[in-house]
Amino acid sequence: MRLPLPRRLATVAVAAVALGGLAGCGGDDDSAGPSSPSTSAAAASALADRVQRYLVSGAEHVQGRVDYPQTPPVGGDHNAAWQNCGFYSEPIAPERAVHSLEHGAVWLTFRPSLPSDQVSALRQLARRPYVLVSPWIDETLGSPVVASAWGLQLKADTASDPAVAAFVETYASGPQTPERGAPCTGSFGAPE
Repeated sequence: MRLPLPRRLATVAVAAVALGGLAGCGGDDDSAGPSSPSTSAAAASALADRVQRYLVSGAEHVQGRVDYPQTPPVGGDHNAAWQNCGFYSEPIAPERAVHSLEHGAVWLTFRPSLPSDQVSALRQLARRPYVLVSPWIDETLGSPVVASAWGLQLKADTASDPAVAAFVETYASGPQTPERGAPCTGSFGAPE
Protein backbone atom coordinates (compact mmCIF):
# COMPACT_ATOMS: atom_id res chain seq x y z
CA MET A 1 0.00 0.00 0.00
CA ARG A 2 1.39 3.39 -0.95
CA LEU A 3 1.10 6.22 1.62
CA PRO A 4 -0.33 9.61 0.58
CA LEU A 5 2.38 12.18 -0.28
CA PRO A 6 2.15 14.26 2.96
CA ARG A 7 2.46 11.11 5.08
CA ARG A 8 5.39 9.83 2.96
CA LEU A 9 7.18 13.18 3.39
CA ALA A 10 6.60 13.12 7.15
CA THR A 11 7.99 9.57 7.32
CA VAL A 12 11.08 10.61 5.34
CA ALA A 13 11.58 13.66 7.58
CA VAL A 14 11.39 11.59 10.76
CA ALA A 15 13.84 9.04 9.34
CA ALA A 16 16.26 11.80 8.31
CA VAL A 17 16.23 13.33 11.80
CA ALA A 18 16.80 9.93 13.43
CA LEU A 19 19.66 9.07 11.08
CA GLY A 20 21.18 12.51 11.59
CA GLY A 21 21.16 11.92 15.34
CA LEU A 22 22.93 8.59 14.93
CA ALA A 23 25.54 10.09 12.62
CA GLY A 24 26.23 12.89 15.09
CA CYS A 25 26.97 10.43 17.91
CA GLY A 26 29.35 8.14 16.10
CA GLY A 27 29.74 4.51 17.02
CA ASP A 28 27.99 1.43 15.77
CA ASP A 29 24.92 1.58 18.00
CA ASP A 30 21.75 0.41 16.28
CA SER A 31 19.41 2.06 18.79
CA ALA A 32 17.14 4.98 17.99
CA GLY A 33 18.53 8.46 17.42
CA PRO A 34 17.12 11.54 19.16
CA SER A 35 14.26 10.88 21.55
CA SER A 36 11.97 13.06 19.45
CA PRO A 37 12.07 14.40 15.91
CA SER A 38 11.09 17.86 17.23
CA THR A 39 14.74 18.95 17.57
CA SER A 40 15.15 21.52 14.80
CA ALA A 41 17.80 21.01 12.14
CA ALA A 42 19.44 24.32 13.13
CA ALA A 43 19.63 23.30 16.81
CA ALA A 44 20.96 19.86 15.88
CA SER A 45 23.60 21.46 13.67
CA ALA A 46 24.65 23.91 16.39
CA LEU A 47 24.74 21.03 18.84
CA ALA A 48 26.98 18.89 16.63
CA ASP A 49 29.56 21.68 16.44
CA ARG A 50 29.64 22.24 20.21
CA VAL A 51 29.45 18.80 21.82
CA GLN A 52 32.75 17.50 23.20
CA ARG A 53 33.15 13.73 22.88
CA TYR A 54 35.24 11.67 25.31
CA LEU A 55 36.37 8.08 25.41
CA VAL A 56 35.13 6.67 28.72
CA SER A 57 37.18 3.95 30.35
CA GLY A 58 35.75 1.96 33.22
CA ALA A 59 32.21 1.57 34.46
CA GLU A 60 32.68 -0.41 37.65
CA HIS A 61 30.88 0.04 40.95
CA VAL A 62 33.36 1.44 43.48
CA GLN A 63 33.38 2.77 47.04
CA GLY A 64 34.38 6.35 47.84
CA ARG A 65 35.54 9.19 45.64
CA VAL A 66 36.65 8.84 42.03
CA ASP A 67 39.16 11.19 40.40
CA TYR A 68 37.53 11.95 37.04
CA PRO A 69 39.38 13.52 34.09
CA GLN A 70 36.50 15.91 33.26
CA THR A 71 34.66 18.46 35.39
CA PRO A 72 31.88 17.44 35.71
CA PRO A 73 32.53 13.83 34.78
CA VAL A 74 30.99 12.21 31.70
CA GLY A 75 31.40 8.57 32.70
CA GLY A 76 33.67 6.05 34.33
CA ASP A 77 33.68 4.10 37.57
CA HIS A 78 30.87 5.12 39.91
CA ASN A 79 28.90 4.46 43.08
CA ALA A 80 26.63 1.41 43.15
CA ALA A 81 23.61 3.68 43.87
CA TRP A 82 22.52 6.07 41.14
CA GLN A 83 21.18 9.57 41.83
CA ASN A 84 17.44 9.84 41.25
CA CYS A 85 16.76 12.16 38.34
CA GLY A 86 15.16 15.56 38.98
CA PHE A 87 16.21 18.95 40.33
CA TYR A 88 18.51 19.42 43.34
CA SER A 89 19.32 22.79 44.89
CA GLU A 90 22.44 21.39 46.60
CA PRO A 91 25.46 19.71 44.96
CA ILE A 92 25.29 15.93 44.57
CA ALA A 93 28.02 13.28 44.59
CA PRO A 94 29.56 12.99 41.11
CA GLU A 95 29.97 9.23 41.62
CA ARG A 96 26.19 8.81 41.93
CA ALA A 97 25.49 11.18 39.04
CA VAL A 98 27.84 9.17 36.80
CA HIS A 99 25.80 6.06 37.55
CA SER A 100 22.72 8.01 36.41
CA LEU A 101 24.57 8.92 33.20
CA GLU A 102 25.17 5.20 32.63
CA HIS A 103 21.39 4.73 32.82
CA GLY A 104 20.80 7.46 30.23
CA ALA A 105 20.52 10.65 32.28
CA VAL A 106 21.63 14.04 31.08
CA TRP A 107 23.23 15.85 34.02
CA LEU A 108 22.85 19.63 33.87
CA THR A 109 25.23 21.30 36.30
CA PHE A 110 25.42 25.00 37.00
CA ARG A 111 27.56 27.45 38.92
CA PRO A 112 26.10 28.28 42.35
CA SER A 113 26.10 31.98 41.33
CA LEU A 114 23.84 31.38 38.30
CA PRO A 115 20.98 33.94 38.31
CA SER A 116 17.67 32.63 39.66
CA ASP A 117 15.83 32.99 36.32
CA GLN A 118 18.44 30.71 34.72
CA VAL A 119 18.12 28.19 37.57
CA SER A 120 14.34 28.25 37.00
CA ALA A 121 14.89 27.39 33.32
CA LEU A 122 17.01 24.39 34.36
CA ARG A 123 14.38 23.38 36.90
CA GLN A 124 11.86 23.22 34.03
CA LEU A 125 14.17 20.91 32.05
CA ALA A 126 14.46 18.65 35.12
CA ARG A 127 10.76 17.79 34.77
CA ARG A 128 11.62 15.64 31.77
CA PRO A 129 12.50 11.95 32.21
CA TYR A 130 16.19 11.15 32.49
CA VAL A 131 17.26 14.69 33.39
CA LEU A 132 19.31 15.40 36.50
CA VAL A 133 20.03 19.01 37.53
CA SER A 134 22.25 20.25 40.34
CA PRO A 135 24.66 23.05 41.15
CA TRP A 136 28.32 22.16 40.87
CA ILE A 137 30.30 21.96 44.11
CA ASP A 138 31.83 25.43 43.68
CA GLU A 139 32.52 28.14 41.12
CA THR A 140 35.21 26.07 39.33
CA LEU A 141 32.73 24.84 36.73
CA GLY A 142 34.22 25.67 33.30
CA SER A 143 31.04 27.44 32.10
CA PRO A 144 27.95 28.75 33.88
CA VAL A 145 25.98 25.71 32.62
CA VAL A 146 27.37 22.32 31.58
CA ALA A 147 25.30 19.50 30.07
CA SER A 148 26.80 16.02 30.38
CA ALA A 149 25.78 12.60 29.08
CA TRP A 150 27.81 9.40 28.94
CA GLY A 151 30.94 10.38 26.95
CA LEU A 152 29.49 13.75 25.86
CA GLN A 153 29.53 17.32 27.16
CA LEU A 154 28.25 20.75 26.17
CA LYS A 155 29.25 24.05 27.78
CA ALA A 156 26.89 27.03 27.70
CA ASP A 157 26.82 30.58 29.03
CA THR A 158 23.10 30.47 29.83
CA ALA A 159 20.41 27.91 30.56
CA SER A 160 18.31 29.47 27.79
CA ASP A 161 20.94 28.62 25.14
CA PRO A 162 18.96 26.52 22.59
CA ALA A 163 21.81 23.98 22.52
CA VAL A 164 21.08 23.05 26.16
CA ALA A 165 17.51 22.00 25.35
CA ALA A 166 18.71 20.30 22.14
CA PHE A 167 21.30 18.34 24.17
CA VAL A 168 18.57 17.15 26.55
CA GLU A 169 16.27 16.27 23.66
CA THR A 170 18.98 14.34 21.84
CA TYR A 171 20.83 12.55 24.63
CA ALA A 172 18.37 11.89 27.50
CA SER A 173 18.15 8.09 27.26
CA GLY A 174 19.88 8.50 23.91
CA PRO A 175 21.97 6.19 21.75
CA GLN A 176 25.16 6.79 23.79
CA THR A 177 23.59 5.21 26.90
CA PRO A 178 25.44 2.05 28.08
CA GLU A 179 22.44 0.72 30.07
CA ARG A 180 19.54 2.15 28.10
CA GLY A 181 16.22 1.46 29.78
CA ALA A 182 17.71 1.20 33.28
CA PRO A 183 15.87 3.37 35.83
CA CYS A 184 16.70 6.92 36.86
CA THR A 185 14.43 6.73 39.91
CA GLY A 186 14.10 4.39 42.89
CA SER A 187 17.60 4.79 44.28
CA PHE A 188 19.41 7.66 46.07
CA GLY A 189 18.21 11.23 46.65
CA ALA A 190 14.97 13.16 46.91
CA PRO A 191 14.72 15.69 44.06
CA GLU A 192 12.64 18.82 44.67
